[in-house]
Amino acid sequence: MTARLITCHSIIALDTRHPVAARSLLDAQDMHRLVMSGFRGWVEDGDPDPRAQMGILSTWTVDLRTDTLLLVVQSKVAPDWSLVPRDALTRRIETISVDQPLRKGDRFTFRTVLSALTARPDRPTATGRSRKLPATSPDQVRTWLMKRSQPTVEDQGTPPDSGVRFIGAEIDRRSLAIRMLPPVTSRHHAGLKITRAEVRGHLTVCDPEALHRTLTDGLGSGRAYGCGLVLVRDGQG
Repeated sequence: MTARLITCHSIIALDTRHPVAARSLLDAQDMHRLVMSGFRGWVEDGDPDPRAQMGILSTWTVDLRTDTLLLVVQSKVAPDWSLVPRDALTRRIETISVDQPLRKGDRFTFRTVLSALTARPDRPTATGRSRKLPATSPDQVRTWLMKRSQPTVEDQGTPPDSGVRFIGAEIDRRSLAIRMLPPVTSRHHAGLKITRAEVRGHLTVCDPEALHRTLTDGLGSGRAYGCGLVLVRDGQG
């Protein structure tokens, strides 16, 4: 059983001292605008959720020692980065076509930045439903992620009727390295605060189609704001 991840990755290195990068680091909505600026014209203005239609996910890291913002953007349509000021770049933008087979039993290393929401039955909403609150510690993030790990053949783990969607792979719990990141906020959206965690580890493909969906659609919340993109690489190294 095989699936294929066919997508595009753009790698954009920006000088954090340039206003475009500086604003993006300070405000999640400005970062969102920067990402979406590469995809004008693919969908009609006013269409609902253009990001999801174009399969756009992103992640970024910042190196304050070298004043470099490294932005990785995934999409299922070709980007046009001509609106990014040339003087904001520290090197030429790299666009890579990805064609990655996903076979049952394949092993990958992975990295993602997650925004995980956990249900709190002890904190019900006005309608009586469990309130969802952000995972704020590595242990909470680990628990959230392992619930989505594919169950073993002995049907251990989360029951299928729990409402949790499995990611299509078994995660090696011992390999997980989790680091809480500073939350991102926006002055454009009052109250917007996205709690984030960087997760690295190893996984083994159990359901190629389900893993393809995870890699294409993203994982967790905050996917419009630099969370949810899962990057995989062959092997355990």
